[in-house]
Amino acid sequence: MPMNSSLNTFIEWVSGTPLRILIILVSAIFAQSFGTRAIQRAMDRLATADLVPGPRNIVARQKERARTIGGVLAATLKTVVWIVASGMVLGEFGFNLGPLIASAGILGVALGLGAQTLVRDILSGIFMLIEDQYGVGDNVDVLEIQGSVEKVGLRVTTVRDKSGTLWYLRNGEILKVGNQSQSG
Repeated sequence: MPMNSSLNTFIEWVSGTPLRILIILVSAIFAQSFGTRAIQRAMDRLATADLVPGPRNIVARQKERARTIGGVLAATLKTVVWIVASGMVLGEFGFNLGPLIASAGILGVALGLGAQTLVRDILSGIFMLIEDQYGVGDNVDVLEIQGSVEKVGLRVTTVRDKSGTLWYLRNGEILKVGNQSQSG
């Protein structure tokens, strides 16, 4: 009889917390996978859509913007899914999440105040990409620098001037841009 009782206790234990944790983790993997695929499909549609009719072929530029925005959305989704899943797993182990959430809120405010320029740079980069203000290969006049755009990122844009100097420009500091490669 003790063997049967031990087996029943083990089965009850496995069907409790470990099973719920497994369900949480599998659900998180599914949510991340499904969400990433949905984002990828939406960005593929955006990349091939004829959003800006005109004489110039801007498909490569549109694809680059869609790829960058899709990467940002996928990374954000992954972070949110795994933070929520981690919180749920900790809850299954009996941790009181109230103090943890309060601490995270205070830490978030402190980081937010300290990272204002980083957030401004990234948000400016996102809007710059969405609005297609400039792209790789464009000849621009920005922050008193004239040159060709070599790389466009969410936080930094690199421009090579006519003398060959490579400039790293934070997107949050770029207030106006003259683009000689785009027609109005």
